[in-house]
Amino acid sequence: MGDCNHCAPERALSIEDDVTVVFHKVDSHDKNSSGGGYERGGRSADGGTAEERIHLRSHASLGYDDENDDDAEKEEARKRENSLEGGEKETLCLPAFCVRGKHASREESAREGTEKPPRCPGLGLFYAFLSTVFFSIISLLVKTIQGIHAIEISAIRCFFQMLFVAPLLIYHKTGFLGPRDKRIYLVLRGFIGSNAMILLFYAVQQMPLADATVIMFSNPVFTSLLAWIFLKEKCTLWDCLFTVFTIAGVILIARPPFLFGERLRGIEGNYASHIKGTIAAFAGAIGAAFTFVVLRKMGKSVHYYLSVWYYAVIGLIECLITVSVLGEWKLPFCGRDRWMLMLIAVLGIAGQTFLTKALQIEKAGPVALMRTVDVVLAFIFQFIFFNRAPTLWSLGGALCIVVSTSGIALRKWYTNSRKS
Repeated sequence: MGDCNHCAPERALSIEDDVTVVFHKVDSHDKNSSGGGYERGGRSADGGTAEERIHLRSHASLGYDDENDDDAEKEEARKRENSLEGGEKETLCLPAFCVRGKHASREESAREGTEKPPRCPGLGLFYAFLSTVFFSIISLLVKTIQGIHAIEISAIRCFFQMLFVAPLLIYHKTGFLGPRDKRIYLVLRGFIGSNAMILLFYAVQQMPLADATVIMFSNPVFTSLLAWIFLKEKCTLWDCLFTVFTIAGVILIARPPFLFGERLRGIEGNYASHIKGTIAAFAGAIGAAFTFVVLRKMGKSVHYYLSVWYYAVIGLIECLITVSVLGEWKLPFCGRDRWMLMLIAVLGIAGQTFLTKALQIEKAGPVALMRTVDVVLAFIFQFIFFNRAPTLWSLGGALCIVVSTSGIALRKWYTNSRKS
């Protein structure tokens, strides 16, 4: 009995031998111990185990006992022998009745699910907050730079953006021209977006920081109207109502003399500069809305950095031509102004990158609501750095515009949630 137990693994590891002996010995150990009298070849003296042997051969039909197996099956058999020699337990069974593989696959999938890092639920809103802070700091830096025209500041920002974006385009292998059918939209995005940036910088220089920021912040309302006109998107009664609120807020900030009288408080310089800044900020908001419509028209077929590349190249060309015609080109002062101009370019790229990441992770509604922090920061910066408290008219206009943009964001968020 001990000799058979020692010889069973040797016969199981041999391809020429019948492996049914191994399973026969193990499965019918009780019968063997009771005097069944099995031979070494796996045949009983009385032939009573033929049915059992056939049953075991059907289980072992993975290629051990077939003399006409091809090379691939023999190779598989050798691998099974090696695993047995290493002490690994091997179970031979039909695939239809094997549950070991299913159990292992479940364990592997569960292990993969636990290894995948969970996504932070507030990461998208945090990215939106960072972009808002960066954009607010850019407006503050533009306001503090003296003696340099807004167009020249825009040209310097576009130049440094080109330096930073070009290596990213090479890294992502997107090319510098983009898809042939999307180039017209990329040119429009660069031209309109750069004009919106120039108008914003000019408005910040001509009027209080908070007032210019609030008017520029009204662009989501105009985006809805322009999307209805050019993209055939649905326009509801709420969109019209929010547009009226936005225009009312702009009027409260601009405070035209024929409505508010000649004596105006809380403006910088004379009223002519104030009204120029208001018109520039309002036009910049419409330009930003056009930019969003063009980006929505392009969709996700164009890489984001390629869009920023066109924005920087076309903006630089436009600014250089305009500054040369106006004769406003001046070298910035050494020291603080030059470092601030480079910081404006870096913060511009960082703000746009974080805003894009936020829109990729989070829905547009919460991101737009987080962008309202820009208005709050503008009032805070204006009070801290320029010692200028906002008037009640400015606060009322800011309230109207913030309510309108927040209403637009909440309505779209609610509509998308119902559809999903």
